[in-house]
Amino acid sequence: MINTIVVEDNVYIQKHFMNLLDAARFRVVDSFRDAFEAEEACRGGNIDLVLMDVQTYRNHSGLAAGKRIRQKYRRTKVVIVTSLIDPAILEQAKQGAADSLWYKDHGDDEIMDVIERTLNGERIFPDSSPRVEMKEMFSSDITPRQMEILRRFVYGMTYEEIAENLKLTKRGVRWNLDQIVEKGGFQNKHELLAVVIENRLIVTTLEE
Repeated sequence: MINTIVVEDNVYIQKHFMNLLDAARFRVVDSFRDAFEAEEACRGGNIDLVLMDVQTYRNHSGLAAGKRIRQKYRRTKVVIVTSLIDPAILEQAKQGAADSLWYKDHGDDEIMDVIERTLNGERIFPDSSPRVEMKEMFSSDITPRQMEILRRFVYGMTYEEIAENLKLTKRGVRWNLDQIVEKGGFQNKHELLAVVIENRLIVTTLEE
């Protein structure tokens, strides 16, 4: 049996994952809404798998908890399953926060395949985060540079601060944001921000 912990703040999704794992060769030893509580539960060193959400109870980051678990408990595999499409989440997972990452809307069979392959030593990640429709454009139409600018704008940085942070001109920052507004058919930057946050394209609330 594979000793497993499920971390998911939505109790219905948590129950679904537990039933999915119970039907296979997994022993779900515990479940948590809070990633940091799950981290503590790994202390005994007998957990084989942690199936982890990203944004958990109290906005505690499953990525931060996953990274610490992987550093402390080498035998424990961490598989992140999320609905957040922020490209930074995928990159953090690849850079040590998880052994694998997959998206919830890809279906149970795909998720179970990722889990099995991870337990067999593979590291599984999508090539890119899912794209989402944003009025008259898709999120994939935003260039990586524009995403860096937009992320800082969402965080509340001024044009001057963004320009200094990314070594751009203030005019360049404004031009890139205006390009996204125009391409997406948004009325203004405020509407753009609302759509970005609603679609979880940029996540700002995770606590590490």
